[in-house]
Amino acid sequence: MAKVPAIIPITDLRQDAAAALKHVKSSRQPVVITQRGRAAAVLVSMETYERSERERQLLHLLARGEQEITAGKGFDLDEVLAEADALLAGGPK
Repeated sequence: MAKVPAIIPITDLRQDAAAALKHVKSSRQPVVITQRGRAAAVLVSMETYERSERERQLLHLLARGEQEITAGKGFDLDEVLAEADALLAGGPK
């Protein structure tokens, strides 16, 4: 079963942002920030954000590859795999 994320009203965040950051870092789970009772933002650790960005970039590369295959274009498989490995390792884009 999925874990229920922590929810913090924006007023609580304003009063004690350090505690919210400490919670995010220690739990490695996102914190949902609410405003007027509705979800307004999500606070995540830098590590989680960076990992998500790498995964997003990899998915973008895969989607681009699918489009190129459909259009009859493409790159050498070894080049694509090397670029994907670099992204997964946290290297340059």
